[in-house]
Amino acid sequence: MTLRVMVVGGYGNFGSIVCRRLIAMPGVALVIAGRDSHKTLHKVTELHASSGRACESWCGDAMDSTFISTLQVMGIDWVIHTGGPFQGQSYAVAQGCIAAGVNYCDLSDCRTFVNGIDALDERAKQAGVVILSGCSSVPTLSSAIIDEYRHRFQRIDSIEHGISSSAKMPGLSTVEGVLAYAGKPIKQLRNGQVHDVSGWQDLTLRKMPPLGTRVLANVDVPDMDIFPSRYGARTLSFKAGPGLKLGGVANWLLAEALRIGLVRDPAVWAARLHRWGTWFEHFGDGKSAMYIDVKGLGSDGKPLSMTAQLTANNDKGPEIPSCAAVALMSKVVQGYCPEPGARACVGEISVEEYMAAINDPANLQLCVRFSDEQS
Repeated sequence: MTLRVMVVGGYGNFGSIVCRRLIAMPGVALVIAGRDSHKTLHKVTELHASSGRACESWCGDAMDSTFISTLQVMGIDWVIHTGGPFQGQSYAVAQGCIAAGVNYCDLSDCRTFVNGIDALDERAKQAGVVILSGCSSVPTLSSAIIDEYRHRFQRIDSIEHGISSSAKMPGLSTVEGVLAYAGKPIKQLRNGQVHDVSGWQDLTLRKMPPLGTRVLANVDVPDMDIFPSRYGARTLSFKAGPGLKLGGVANWLLAEALRIGLVRDPAVWAARLHRWGTWFEHFGDGKSAMYIDVKGLGSDGKPLSMTAQLTANNDKGPEIPSCAAVALMSKVVQGYCPEPGARACVGEISVEEYMAAINDPANLQLCVRFSDEQS
């Protein structure tokens, strides 16, 4: 049976990647949805020209009440919501899916959005549908990597991870999302105690072969609420940064201006930084990476540390968050049925399934090392 999948925001930065991969997936009938009819039809034409396969489109607002009847009339099985920014966004799309009896996942990496989705859990179970939030690099891939090697640890004490992007600018909505908490307090864990750090502050340098040294700063992600109970970690942190050091400094300056009250609306500056960032894209090396440092005790009771790094070349970094949903759809087509309910998307996809969905070994490589291994 063909799986009918609607991608909301299918002509956007991440939505385009999801659609490009789903149009080629056997057993999937793709529907591209968005509010701009010109962009929607252009994407349909583009995909048909590149793949030779036809797909459908729907132009409308997925947060409108008419979305429910649209899903039912079009016979949609799954909705993939890529229409960020998710910071401050309501659960209207997910609620519409529940009302229509349609399964849902989104690419949100917003801490409050992802970890608040369980408010819909009872309604989703009653409707017999799956609502998965955070089907992205965090927390889906970050948790999958730790799950893969969890058996090596008797105890996990700390998890410090982050992302360094390439210099190529993402969509404006992504920039707006990540700068929404610039200068604002972010709750992290240190030795079991909750403490506040400031968003896009505390600049640090990290050596990331073969990226060289990158500038990173505090960023808020869903993992900060998920990992304490899932892994028992007592120290947690997450940092991120753009591909060029100048971009990291610019983010820090904006965060500082917001923190002391010189700037009040980050959205205006997000647009400016996005525009300025495009001027410097050609100075980048096209490389990005996600890293995870885990420390604790090994199965033998001795100190053990793990460092994992997923590196992307040739500006392929956006494939990483996009392919979580692709991996999920691939599993569903093959017969996988997630348990009904609303929750963060952790434990649904393995590292092997994730990498198979990306399927680009020339440009994306995962390297995992342990302290007890010979270098």
